[in-house]
Amino acid sequence: MLAHRHQNAALQAKIAQMALPLAPLVRITSGEVHPSFPATLLNFWVLTSAQLDDLAHFYHQRTPSEMSMHYPCPVIWEKGLSLEDKRRKIGRFIGLRGCESPVKTDEQIMRVVRERGRVEEEEELFRRGKGRF
Repeated sequence: MLAHRHQNAALQAKIAQMALPLAPLVRITSGEVHPSFPATLLNFWVLTSAQLDDLAHFYHQRTPSEMSMHYPCPVIWEKGLSLEDKRRKIGRFIGLRGCESPVKTDEQIMRVVRERGRVEEEEELFRRGKGRF
């Protein structure tokens, strides 16, 4: 009987933990909150891969721009990330503990953002027929 009470207490603790509310992050350019932003820890853990991609894009992380580094915890969002890597990166981005990855310095992140921006600018120039030859 005692083990049953302990298991029930552990279950209640986990339910309480998963019900913890998350403070919404607003988009720098508009002040809006993404419709899929998780309201609770449980909502975070059930986000799909597509929703995580959409959140990263909405908050200027998937498609780097001048706004990307203006968020408190910017991340590098590479193509081909697994669901677990996407969840870890978004978790870190929104400030959840335990979602850290191998830490890159601000300088390393800025270098990647600048490089991606240059590549996108060159692609845009070529699309418009103004590419360098």
